[in-house]
Amino acid sequence: MRSGLRAVLAGATALAALTLAGCGGSDNSGNGGGKLDVVASFYPLEFIARTVGGDAVDVTTLTAPGVEPHDLELTPKQVGEIAEAKLVVFEKELQPAVDEAVEQNAKDAGFDITPAAQLEATGANFEEHEDGAEKAAHKDGALDPHFWLDPVRYAAVVKAVEDKLVSLDSANAAGYQERAKALLDQIGKLDTAYKTGLATCKLKTFVTSHEAFAYLAKRYGLTMVGIAGFTPDAEPAPARIKEVQDIVKAQHVTTIFYEELVSPKVAETIAKDVGVKTAVLSPIEGLSDANSKETYLTLMQENLQELQKANGCS
Repeated sequence: MRSGLRAVLAGATALAALTLAGCGGSDNSGNGGGKLDVVASFYPLEFIARTVGGDAVDVTTLTAPGVEPHDLELTPKQVGEIAEAKLVVFEKELQPAVDEAVEQNAKDAGFDITPAAQLEATGANFEEHEDGAEKAAHKDGALDPHFWLDPVRYAAVVKAVEDKLVSLDSANAAGYQERAKALLDQIGKLDTAYKTGLATCKLKTFVTSHEAFAYLAKRYGLTMVGIAGFTPDAEPAPARIKEVQDIVKAQHVTTIFYEELVSPKVAETIAKDVGVKTAVLSPIEGLSDANSKETYLTLMQENLQELQKANGCS
C-alpha cells in the first residue's frame, strides 16, 4: 500500500520533468510565439493542459490560487483572454461566468469536457441558502461536477484534452501523446493505490464539509456524508447539522474533513460537539498559498492517506 503511494510520487516527479522538458513549439499553432494559447477554467483542467501541453502551449488559468472556483467572476482582461485563445478548456455549468464568456466570445475555441467526464447524479441533491434554509427548488438528480476526484473519470478527460490538442496542433502531436501517456500512467497507478489502500477499511463512512467526493466514494466502496451540498461555502441548515452529528455518533466516525479554500468553522463546531478530530481532505478545486507546490497527483495521494487514517484502513 505505502509502496504504491511512493511509486505514484516518484512517477509524478518524473512526469514534472517531462512536462518541463516539453517538445518544442510550432509556428502553425496559431500565434506569433509559436505556442498554442490555451485557457483553462480552474485548477484540475489547468493541470491537464500544462502537463499534456508542455512547452508547446501557453496556459492561462481563470481561477487564481486561493479563489473558490464556484465563486469565480471574470475580469474584462480574462474575458479578453478567452476571446483570443485557440482553446478554452472548461466544465459547463460549474462556473456560469465562464459558460457565458465562452458562449459570447469563444464558441469555436471552447472545449467542454463534460461529455468525456460522463457526469452522473450522485445523490448530492440538496443545496442551502446562505441563511441556512434548504433550497427546496434545487432539482433532484443534479449532475455532480466533481469528476476529477475519481481518477478513472479524470483519465478520460486527460485523453479528451490530448485528442483536442493533437487536432489543433498536429505538428506537436508526438509530444502531446508522449506527455499524455506519462500522465495517464500515473493516474492509473493512483487508481491502483486507492483500490488497494481503501479495500480493507474498518469504517466505510467519511464526513466532509461539502459533497465533493461522491464519485471517489462510489469508485472505492465508501460512503460520503456531506455537511453542505455542492456549494462549499453554503451555511447548512440546523436540521442537516443534527443529521450529521447523529451519523457520526452512530457509525463511530473519527474525523470531520474540511477543505483549504473555505472556512472550517462548521466542521470544527460539529467535531467539537461530538468529540472527534478534524483534518483536511482536499477537493482539489484550486491551490492556495499554503499548498502552491502541490499537484493534482500529490494532493490525491495526501487525500488517500487521510482517508486511511480516519477509516482505519490496514
